[in-house]
Amino acid sequence: MAGKPKRMSQIKQLLQLHKQEKGKKEIARILGVSKNTVKAYLEKLSLSKLSADYLLSLDDPVLETKFHPGNPAYSDERFEQLKPKLDHYVKELKRTGVTRKLLWEEYRQDYSHGYGLTQFCYHISQHLFARNPSMVLQHKPGEKLFIDFAGKKLSYIDQKTGEVVACHVFVACLPYSDYSFAMAVRTQCIADFLYALKCCLNELGGVPQILVPDNLKSAVTKASKYEPDVNRALEDFANHYGFTIVPARTYKPKDKALVENQVKLIYTRVFAKLRNLIFFGLASLNQGIREKTKDHNQTRMQQKPFSREECFLANEKHLLNPLPADDFELKYYRQLKVAKNNNIYLGQDKHYYSVPYIHIGAKANVVYTRSMVFIYVAGKQVAVHQRNYSPGRYSTEKEHLCSHHRHYLDRSPDYYLDKAKAKGETFHQLIQEVFNQNRHPEQLYRTCDGFFSLQRKTEPGKFMQACAIVLEHKNYSYHFLANVIKNNMTSYQQTEIEKSLPQHENIRGKEYYHKQSTLKL
Repeated sequence: MAGKPKRMSQIKQLLQLHKQEKGKKEIARILGVSKNTVKAYLEKLSLSKLSADYLLSLDDPVLETKFHPGNPAYSDERFEQLKPKLDHYVKELKRTGVTRKLLWEEYRQDYSHGYGLTQFCYHISQHLFARNPSMVLQHKPGEKLFIDFAGKKLSYIDQKTGEVVACHVFVACLPYSDYSFAMAVRTQCIADFLYALKCCLNELGGVPQILVPDNLKSAVTKASKYEPDVNRALEDFANHYGFTIVPARTYKPKDKALVENQVKLIYTRVFAKLRNLIFFGLASLNQGIREKTKDHNQTRMQQKPFSREECFLANEKHLLNPLPADDFELKYYRQLKVAKNNNIYLGQDKHYYSVPYIHIGAKANVVYTRSMVFIYVAGKQVAVHQRNYSPGRYSTEKEHLCSHHRHYLDRSPDYYLDKAKAKGETFHQLIQEVFNQNRHPEQLYRTCDGFFSLQRKTEPGKFMQACAIVLEHKNYSYHFLANVIKNNMTSYQQTEIEKSLPQHENIRGKEYYHKQSTLKL
């Protein structure tokens, strides 16, 4: 009986012949087996004390247990002694410094005739294996997308420097069809991760209902078995594309076993096939990965009459949600205080952005993307700026400034001339003469500010007369105009008095001068 066990159908034939009272030699000859084999099975029949008719009524798997009860090790008395202690030994193995050999030595002290080291370790391994059974998960088409980064890297050569640049490989698969996607990115940072995920969804041509990422920092900020903290940027991405995020449990690779297996297949069908090729850029590397991944998806699967691509196109692609119309822009969040100069300082760009002056001192929530900066105070959007990467500079909206600051920015010769013209022509002429002087613009602006200050405080007619006196004397200083007004010089302005010529006999008259001019001719 040391050989291979016989088929139960053949054993039933043996029992039928035994019922017919055939001899052992004749049974062996009819069945084509050795006489000793027939003898061994008939001895088992007699020891079992079961009738041949009962055994013939049993199904083959049940009958087999009657003749081949299994490994005798588990019916050994030593196993009965060891079995109650297996849970204790497994628990002890988790303690620092405890090994299986140490546990075996302690076991042999209590049971000197117990198992040897090899059998002791075998039963512990079997017990551990039985405590962690695997479950076959049933996946719905278009429901989930598993994502992960491969542990190994691919690389390309920088043409300018000759440097070998290592790249991480992003891998994703749809568990129903096992359709896969792979792409190389420079890092696993959030920007590269979301870019790879966006390319993956574009390649699929739709959006699944659930994304199942690993606990990488780009996806999960704080790993937890029950409530992991998902990265805020990934949440924004999920909200934009309309799917939910259910991270895999920590240290539970079976939660995403298909993508783990997909990584192994990518090693064989992509990494291995690209190992002798040299790439001179990330784009060319990804082109090579795309071609090999396409071949992998079009390869007929084992034990199935179709490829991954055929299953995806037939049963899954039409169930994916549509892609959004707009591209996703990565958002960054900051909480900053509005400074006294009604600006917030964005340290990322070392740049200042203006906020309406009424919010000075308030806490502002800043949301910025690659191209725009949005500023919120008390839940309301108070400012929007185009993002500026110039360090140390200011992006200022005039509407955000108070009236004094706005006036300061608006100053120019045209600004003052237009403003003076609205007050009067004489004042306009005075401002023109001020800017005709060869002096620094800041000094002229301040002089004009002084003139307008006097204009607001002085009666209009009196002020225009004072401007005329200033123009007459060509002294265009603030102090001179202020003194003219202060000293009431406008009331002493002389009026021209027409005087008649005296009447006497020596007056020649116009006829005389006319004669003189004729004689000269």
